[in-house]
Amino acid sequence: MLRANHRVVSGAGCGCLWPVGQFFAGGWASHTRDGKEKFGYLNQKNCGEIPLCPYDSCRLLAINLLSYVQKPFTPEASFDFDLFKKHGALAQRVMDDIIDLELEKIEQILAKIINDPEPEAVKATERDLWLKIREKCEQGRRTGIGITAEGDMLAALGIRYGSDESLDFCENLHRTLALAAYRGSVNLARERGPFPIYDSNREQQNPFVQRLREADPDLYADMVRYGRRNIALLTIAPTGTTSLMTQTTSGLEPVFRISYKRRKKVNPNDKNVRVTFTDEVGDSWEDYHVFHIPFRQWLLTKGYDLAAVDKLPEAELQHIIEQSPWYRASAEDVDWVQKVHLQGRVQKWVDHSISVTVNVPEDATEELIEKIYLTGWEAGCKGMTVYREGSRSGVLVSDKKKDEKKDDFTETAAPKRPKVLDAVVVSFMNNDERWVAVVGLYQNRPYEIFTGRAVDSFSILTQVSEGKVIKLKENGKNRYDFQYEDKSGYKVTIEGLSRTFNKEYWNYARLISGILRHGMPLPYVVEVVENLHLDTASLNNWKNGVVRALRKFIPDGTEPSHNTCPSCKTDNLVYQEGCLHCKNCGHSECN
Repeated sequence: MLRANHRVVSGAGCGCLWPVGQFFAGGWASHTRDGKEKFGYLNQKNCGEIPLCPYDSCRLLAINLLSYVQKPFTPEASFDFDLFKKHGALAQRVMDDIIDLELEKIEQILAKIINDPEPEAVKATERDLWLKIREKCEQGRRTGIGITAEGDMLAALGIRYGSDESLDFCENLHRTLALAAYRGSVNLARERGPFPIYDSNREQQNPFVQRLREADPDLYADMVRYGRRNIALLTIAPTGTTSLMTQTTSGLEPVFRISYKRRKKVNPNDKNVRVTFTDEVGDSWEDYHVFHIPFRQWLLTKGYDLAAVDKLPEAELQHIIEQSPWYRASAEDVDWVQKVHLQGRVQKWVDHSISVTVNVPEDATEELIEKIYLTGWEAGCKGMTVYREGSRSGVLVSDKKKDEKKDDFTETAAPKRPKVLDAVVVSFMNNDERWVAVVGLYQNRPYEIFTGRAVDSFSILTQVSEGKVIKLKENGKNRYDFQYEDKSGYKVTIEGLSRTFNKEYWNYARLISGILRHGMPLPYVVEVVENLHLDTASLNNWKNGVVRALRKFIPDGTEPSHNTCPSCKTDNLVYQEGCLHCKNCGHSECN
């Protein structure tokens, strides 16, 4: 029996988690609030870690590697390979049971379709879909056993992630898992029969199968004799949610950050409150450290008092971090060449694929990115993901370059406008007239805005969603043209966006564009525009249209400048699809 310490957890690629004994098994059955079962298939798309044929399923299970380290963070630390091999075979049995549960649910769905009162012509498409899903499930019985906490496991053993020692250890570990899982699948074939389309002759030239044959000739001989239960068994997924459950690093990844700061609002009159920051409206805040959970375990192992460590100055805390096994082994520190080679070494013992990310700094060049992908191909990786710092909003980012907020007033210089900017077209109503806004984008952020009536030169733009704004000089003055591609791929240019503009609208738009290009955060730009006090109803309706256009570019989850919910009075408002929603009570301004 497995110990109840999250050794093995599992979840379908897009599905929910539900208990099977002491496992958390991935499924795709959900339940309505009244307790009645509601079936929905959630895995009909490819996962990066499992390339699928049509109608097949992504079934994932993750083994928590950190839980197999005995006496972690000590000189006597070791990895329990015997228990790991035992659980590898058991995990394969659990995954095969999940396939039987999946087939059981598919039969219930098909039975419901057959008994539904709709005409056969209506039911045919849905019935054919589920018949194809059942066929692929039965033919291959594909599973996806993987791991999580590889980075923390190495740290617990005193091995630095990305070192040559880590590459050797990880390759051996995944060889062990592959042999254990395949042995488990062969044993299941002896008990339950092989997957229907198994043919050993078709795998004689398969390099992965030949590696298994070389590593364990007896396993290969039994596989040829009895077959195996599953067409493919292994993968390594990102395990983002799973790693939150196990409180470890995710998948094959190193730790992202060992420690970072958060800030909470406090009452300065409460006991034991340490005010570290007072904002411009007089509210008091306390800064505190958030530590990677296994790092806290390392601190305790080394005899540190966590409460005392939390209050240390940054320099002293950094000195402690430098003594830890994660030092120089975080996502931003690991040499990308070594990380790619680690993925390649592990890929030799994973029959599906691996989802892992190579992190590079914001100033990474195209040549470097090209070199990373080429190195991945040479190392035997099946797929690569490269993330350049700052290339996407709304994802976890490093804060090491950010300075503490200063009270000094500073001036900013707007980036020089390129001759050509990508642009997005947004339609809105100004009283009873249709208007359009053309928003020029610089580095995917609003840089300038043009508005005009659709009945004028903008009429065609009601049918266009994107294009380019081109800046030209004409008689010593700036001229802005809009260019887009028609359905046939021909470029169409509308010259002089401003030639029919109302002067008052044009001046307000220039003011808003000036705010945008100087980098004011978009929620604050929106607030400035919303608070403009204009003289006529037409101008105010135009203002509301501009606000709606700009809100489309605010990332989901962004807090507004003032985020108090008018319904429940809590500070829980966030932007979602351009509208403000309350995370506490569900209030929405768009309802």
